[in-house]
Amino acid sequence: MEKRETRIDAVMAAIRSRIASRALAPGARLPSVRAQAQAMGVSVSTVVQAYERLAAEQVIRARPGSGFYVCGPVAPLALSQIGARAEREVDPLWISRESLEAGTALLKPGCGWLPADWMHEQGMRRALRAAARADSAVLADYATPLGLPALREVLARRLHGMDIEAPPERIMLTESGTQAIDLVCRFLLEPGDTVLVDDPCYFNFHALLRAHRVKAVGVPFTPNGPDTGAFEAALREHAPRLYITNSGIHNPTGATLSPVTAHRLLKLAEDANLVIVEDDIFADFESTPAPRLAAFDGLARVIHIGSFSKTLSASLRCGYIAARADWIDSLVDLKIATSFGGGRLAATVALAALTDGGYRKHLEGVRARLAEARGKVVARLDALGIVPWLVPRAGMFLWCRLPDGVDAARVARECLKHGMVLAPGNAFSPSASASGFLRFNVAQCGERRVFEILARALDA
Repeated sequence: MEKRETRIDAVMAAIRSRIASRALAPGARLPSVRAQAQAMGVSVSTVVQAYERLAAEQVIRARPGSGFYVCGPVAPLALSQIGARAEREVDPLWISRESLEAGTALLKPGCGWLPADWMHEQGMRRALRAAARADSAVLADYATPLGLPALREVLARRLHGMDIEAPPERIMLTESGTQAIDLVCRFLLEPGDTVLVDDPCYFNFHALLRAHRVKAVGVPFTPNGPDTGAFEAALREHAPRLYITNSGIHNPTGATLSPVTAHRLLKLAEDANLVIVEDDIFADFESTPAPRLAAFDGLARVIHIGSFSKTLSASLRCGYIAARADWIDSLVDLKIATSFGGGRLAATVALAALTDGGYRKHLEGVRARLAEARGKVVARLDALGIVPWLVPRAGMFLWCRLPDGVDAARVARECLKHGMVLAPGNAFSPSASASGFLRFNVAQCGERRVFEILARALDA
């Protein structure tokens, strides 16, 4: 039976491929079942079942006494069905697409998340079982506009541990950290506005700001935070509306903000009437919290954002925004307008997993594994002439300089041919000044093949 199903699937895939490549246009007549069976070396009954399933999916339609015909309209041209995928520029979305589309067989030292077996899997399973036994409203109803009250109370206590005073009514749950930033951009920006970002910074900031049709201006980043002199000059020259940054552990460098830099930034922001968006999705990787701008500012002009995709589950989409009360009220209206209710089930599962007795021990284990992996990866990269910009105190990232004259994008393309996804530096740099850098995820560098492929790419 299993073999028969596989042959049916093969016939269906062949027809879909011809339609996707436009070899079969809308209205075209398919080969007769006998001709298709002979062409593919399968039985007539196999083709009949394949055609019937495609008709049920409305990919094709039957005309009694005439045969089967392709349904319209014209399918979007699927280049992947024609031949090798077209080369695209190594831009901010290149890393995301390659990492997200990569199967389990591909190595992913360039991706931005932990391996699945590093995540809080057992806690998630317990949380899912508990959610399955919960009241039917949890499984079926929309969440309240602000989001699950119990989870917001837990978040308020967690933020208090970082000296950020945000009562539950000033916290709004979102579907993810990315959605949180998107909502803030929708709320505060107009097309043509200018936004300051770090150089380098998280590559999806570039992509998101481009989607909002605003101008991103990079400020050179130092081991203590943004260069305050360059920051002040950018304020004078560009009159930006926002500054978006990572607090705590910076992506991609792994650096942490110094108190002196934090105070200087807030003074400059106050003088320029600048709003700061502080993305804090790596908070749980820290043993001792670094300074947070929201803690010094009291959420007056700083918006604090977080999520649980890096330490709990990337599959569970749940994040939050902490901000001043009047902004939260407007953000709630915007959230309802763009996504109506929040994910009540996701929030319920997140709450159960975060308050599970094993989550704290899970984090301790992850921090220890990251510290061990960081030391090993630094040594292996050093043997290849690849040197960290700095060795972070926490987190998963190493921002590394390649040997002189080596272009990171070319190395990334060469490694992709051999089944490995890297993160080239210019994808993170608004000024395109990081062509000699790669970001490595130490948690994804456990296999020897990572360094063997990298060595061959450097030689090439």
